[in-house]
Amino acid sequence: MRLTVISHLTLDGVVQSNGKPEPELNDGFEQGGWQVPYFDDDMAELTTGWIAAADGFLMGRRTYELFVGHWAKISDPNDILATRLNEQPKYVVSTSLARVDWNNSTLLQDDVFDAVAHLKDQPGNELQVHGSGSLVQTLMERELIDEYRLLIHPVVLGNGRRLFAEGTTPTALELVDTKTTSRGVAVHTYRPSGRPRYGAVALEQEGDVVKEAGNRPTS
Repeated sequence: MRLTVISHLTLDGVVQSNGKPEPELNDGFEQGGWQVPYFDDDMAELTTGWIAAADGFLMGRRTYELFVGHWAKISDPNDILATRLNEQPKYVVSTSLARVDWNNSTLLQDDVFDAVAHLKDQPGNELQVHGSGSLVQTLMERELIDEYRLLIHPVVLGNGRRLFAEGTTPTALELVDTKTTSRGVAVHTYRPSGRPRYGAVALEQEGDVVKEAGNRPTS
């Protein structure tokens, strides 16, 4: 299975509390729910298609608790999102949960990243990660992510937890698809393409044309 990350970000990279406030975090962030004004039919169609294509879901504790608190209560067979989320395998990474009761859920506590690598070796389409920012950052460090679907919302918050925070492993990405919703959310699909490459720009002596003067890979 291909490990695919689906994440909602602001223009300044914030991922925290996109769907609702999280006062229990007690970290001073007061702008929760910033994603809600950008929900539209385009986003619903994209999300439904992605989840319908998933053969499993990987999530951290907070995302698990958010999802099970909503989707596990929906039993309508015509609700594609609820049906897929309730029926498909779910793998929950947590050191604080004692058990996971949602149907077809497995708690991952020991040798987590070996377990994720093993899941990726299984047949199937996508193992999807929704939200779960801290988990995604660790998966990035282990170079386990095959694809990013980043939904960039046209809003700047100025503070909050960021997906690509200081200390993130340097990674070059290849843009493989892009879409835009009716409310201005840019949906970019990227795949890792190795380490970043670096160069320099210089002015030609004649015409003052800016050009790239070399391109060197990282060691």
